Amino acid sequence: MFISNTLLGLLGLTIAVYAQCSNLLIDDFSRPTPSGFNNLTSWTSDDNSMSSIALAGGLLSFTPKPDHSSYFYETLPCYQAATQGYKALSLTVKGPKDASFMVEIQTKQACTDNEYQSQWVIISGLTGSVQTISISLSSFPGANLNGITGFVWSTYSQFSGYEFSNVGFTCNEEAASSSHFVDCVNLTSPLFKFGHLFQDDYSIWQQQRQPPVNCVRLSYSSVIARLSRLTFLFYNAMLQPSSDDGTMKKIEVGSNRVTLTPNKPDTSYFYSKTACTNAQAKGYGGISFRIKASSGTTFGVQVASAKSCSGEDTSFGFQTTRELGWTFDGTEKLYSLPFSKFTTIDLSKVSSILFTTLSGPVQFGPMAFYCGTTPSEYIVKTLPLASTSVSTVTAPKGTAAAKLIDDFSVQNQNSLGQWHGGDNDAAVTWVKGKVALKAPDADFAYYSQFENTCADMTAYDGSYLHVAYSGSNKFTIAMQQHNSQCNEAIAPFPETWDSLEAARYATGNNIYIPMSHFNIVRSRVVGLAFKGFYTNEAVTLTRIQIVSSVPDNVHIPSKLPSGNLVFACKRPNSIAFAIDDGDPTYAQEVMEVIRSENIKVTFFTVGAPLRDPSTNLSNIYQDMMTQGHQMALHSYTHPKMEGLPNNDAIAWEYKQDIDAVSDMFNGLKTKYFRPPFGNEGARMRQQLVSTTGNSDAYIVNWNIDVEDWLWATSSQPEKQLEAFQRDLEKGGSLVVMHYLYPSTVKYLRQFIQMAKKTNKKLMRVDQ
Repeated sequence: MFISNTLLGLLGLTIAVYAQCSNLLIDDFSRPTPSGFNNLTSWTSDDNSMSSIALAGGLLSFTPKPDHSSYFYETLPCYQAATQGYKALSLTVKGPKDASFMVEIQTKQACTDNEYQSQWVIISGLTGSVQTISISLSSFPGANLNGITGFVWSTYSQFSGYEFSNVGFTCNEEAASSSHFVDCVNLTSPLFKFGHLFQDDYSIWQQQRQPPVNCVRLSYSSVIARLSRLTFLFYNAMLQPSSDDGTMKKIEVGSNRVTLTPNKPDTSYFYSKTACTNAQAKGYGGISFRIKASSGTTFGVQVASAKSCSGEDTSFGFQTTRELGWTFDGTEKLYSLPFSKFTTIDLSKVSSILFTTLSGPVQFGPMAFYCGTTPSEYIVKTLPLASTSVSTVTAPKGTAAAKLIDDFSVQNQNSLGQWHGGDNDAAVTWVKGKVALKAPDADFAYYSQFENTCADMTAYDGSYLHVAYSGSNKFTIAMQQHNSQCNEAIAPFPETWDSLEAARYATGNNIYIPMSHFNIVRSRVVGLAFKGFYTNEAVTLTRIQIVSSVPDNVHIPSKLPSGNLVFACKRPNSIAFAIDDGDPTYAQEVMEVIRSENIKVTFFTVGAPLRDPSTNLSNIYQDMMTQGHQMALHSYTHPKMEGLPNNDAIAWEYKQDIDAVSDMFNGLKTKYFRPPFGNEGARMRQQLVSTTGNSDAYIVNWNIDVEDWLWATSSQPEKQLEAFQRDLEKGGSLVVMHYLYPSTVKYLRQFIQMAKKTNKKLMRVDQ
């Protein structure tokens, strides 16, 4: 009797639970378009990843692409399925007979977490007819069923038509038995990670781009061939990963060279993936590259291969510099890694090269596979520059008296009694009567201020800026414009500036620039900036002045269009969120925040990852464009643009990015460009105008900096909120941020809500 009562009590409790639980419809596909909000008012989409997709009469019909890149997802508002009594995920499906696909569940341990975890199951045995499948939520071991944030359907085995309808939670697993049962196999790791192409498919694509028969030298390293270094993006010339994973003390890149400075020999490394290259079939005998290192430097080199191009490295060969017979003497020489030294790897699937145990700084030059057994060097070729004649303009004499700005007789102020100095003291050497500048990089600048407030220089419109110098003239001279209130406490300050190329205006050791060539409001001048250095060669300045005429032997070049440099929205009472590329794994969360906050934003995209199918950025951004967001340019490999060695290199960055955006977004053309790191100068502005064909092209910087680069990974990530509020209170209207870090993505909603509190209109950059 006791046992019976206990059983009845237990049964009664179970019945009570099920009585309170009723099946929950996640998506009945009653909306007008495939992408949109589901029944839980959360976003659902395929991010334009399908070959075709349509929605009608409650049926989602689609055809996946044969490259395995297609998927469809449903997001959920961190749903507590276990607490609500839900036991299974139900879906009505019609698919090709014997087809299979994968279902991914995305869950968070806590709803406030930035990152989610994924588990996968394979659904197989489709009948070709309409069937209802039910997947027990217990099929996802380790998933937090009280923190479900999404489901993804992907990795379709057949590529003809599918139909989905009525996605929902059911309250008991028994519902599955009355439905048409399909096999469900749990996976501890994915065969396909959401948004990433199979590596072997990419390798096939990569090999198709290479010559099919005769051995042709193949350059692949990120510091070689045509690609500049990809700071936080880390691609090589094969669009494969290349990185130190943050283990180096310093990485410096320039002139197709990378210098690696290790933190500790036993922990620092640098690798470059090689796209599962079939060196055997191609006739490659090894890898060659230039090395410069001090005498006594040693390190190890590992070359790896994969068992299959879709898998990880499985076979490894390792050689030390001593075993290779390499010695160094501080000069740059050509070295080679013959594959005959790496007998343990599969030469039909060469997958990576790794440098480790560096005893000191090492510089690597262009790295490439070479043909046959005799090492040869890959020579970086530059595109031929069209021969152009430099047009000149007349140089009439001005009427204003000469004005001395700086003779460098005093260390900390110029001849106007105003401040002069650099933003890096180590780069500035002053002695009475001159100052020597040796810029560490293209971000360095030296300033000479005209007034504490606005200096009206319109009286000198017919005069010439004269700079006497010696040494290098590979830099920019900019004249800065104050904001309309002449108040440095109000953003932006300076409001803008125009940048002119010193070398174009140089005759001997003198530079003469018509004041009228500085295309700014010259009644609101702040001062001059010597910036945009693209060499480490020193320049010594001895005199800065404004003169009424130039010597007879001086020819003044015509003013080249330099576009519009903006730091703020031009439309009154507006704020624009201009978001730069980041980590693709955070893209979906960023999009969801933007959708739910109902604002339009601008995305500045880097071309190389846009072309990389594994990032899925092109599909995601295509979907965002359909929602009314703007896409704009951000270079191809994310270098400091003005630091590039010549106009050819700058133009290549623009052209590749322009082509990538056009190819990925149905011929899209745009005149908006955000320079990586905000790095700007005369040459990059002139080349932007030239390559876009727009004399009014925009170089878009910012006056609201969330400082994610400074605080996102620190112990005080909330400082990003303080930085945003600080710049907002100064009147800032143009935002810069990256979705590189979990904390920045977490704060995005708060950034938007803080901006909304100003009662200004949030809009795109081009609005």
